[in-house]
Amino acid sequence: GARMDSLRYEKFSEFDHDDSFFDSLKADYTEFPVWLKKKANNGESAYVLYDDAHQIEGFMYLKEDDDAEDISPSLPNGKHLKIGTFKFESKGTLRGQRFLKKAFDHAISSGSDDIYVTVFEKHEHLIRLFQTYGFYKHGEKESANGKEYVYARSMHDVNGDVLLDYPLVLSSQGRKFLLAIYPAFHTRLFPDSKLVTESPDMLEDVSHANSIHKIYICGMRSVAGMKRGDIIVIYRTGDNQGPAYYRAVASSICVVENVRHMDDFPDEESFVKYCSKFSVFSEEELREYYSKRQYPYVLRFTYNLALPKRPNRATLIDQVGLNGTRGFRWSHFELSDVQFNKILELGKVDESFIVNQT
Repeated sequence: GARMDSLRYEKFSEFDHDDSFFDSLKADYTEFPVWLKKKANNGESAYVLYDDAHQIEGFMYLKEDDDAEDISPSLPNGKHLKIGTFKFESKGTLRGQRFLKKAFDHAISSGSDDIYVTVFEKHEHLIRLFQTYGFYKHGEKESANGKEYVYARSMHDVNGDVLLDYPLVLSSQGRKFLLAIYPAFHTRLFPDSKLVTESPDMLEDVSHANSIHKIYICGMRSVAGMKRGDIIVIYRTGDNQGPAYYRAVASSICVVENVRHMDDFPDEESFVKYCSKFSVFSEEELREYYSKRQYPYVLRFTYNLALPKRPNRATLIDQVGLNGTRGFRWSHFELSDVQFNKILELGKVDESFIVNQT
């Protein structure tokens, strides 16, 4: 199975400042040890990624309402979220985007107008990561440690691209669909949207194991018609703990990156490599899927937001007008704009996530 590293939000006073992970940061920034102490004294927190042996393998500190001084040219007026310190051992996995998901989540919840980061030219893998998600080189910053580049990312500009606009959902771009996912897979794909047993429609703990990209493998031929930019409402089917009428819920909003058929891959290895990056499935499971071909469609999508309130099947039939007739299966079907907007409204979605411009 996959190595389960854990990403935690921890106080500076809780993690080990002498972990060898920090050596390179201390070499790049002379004041780093003093900075760590100061943050600990102020009771501040950061995201820390641990491996199985509790060694630090990643670190990110976010600062809301940063004054963004000494940047030339200066950033546009507004509320800035600064990625203050960011480093991770890449280990060939997509760890970087797990951290970035946290930065985007913070930017939305704090109402920030942009996110920015300062980075030395030599840190090419970081720069590439930022560029993938729409950060651009804005300017430079001179400091005691030398010249750094400033990469910035507006939370309002719209580029018409799934990744450059993430986590915004461009409502006017694509068609909308409902996609049903069984509870067992749902929990693995969306660990931050676990159901609260007493009240299946409210969100509980926001886990720190989430990523921007998801892969789902299924057998419904109709998914092949979905295109990049189409929007998916994820529907978690009943869990047999009670009537599906009340227990099945719409849980999240995702945007299609691409849809592939297993036959599109030249061989098993390339299929496994493509899917395992987004490791919800173990390598064994992927090889089995590949050989059986029972579920030949491979969906890759971005995970944009969890619905804070989760409309159940009853609500989706009564208030959204989805087809409740017996024999109509809710596996994968298209939603009208009116239905989609009603789901967003009932789901109490923060409006800053949704862009309706045409």
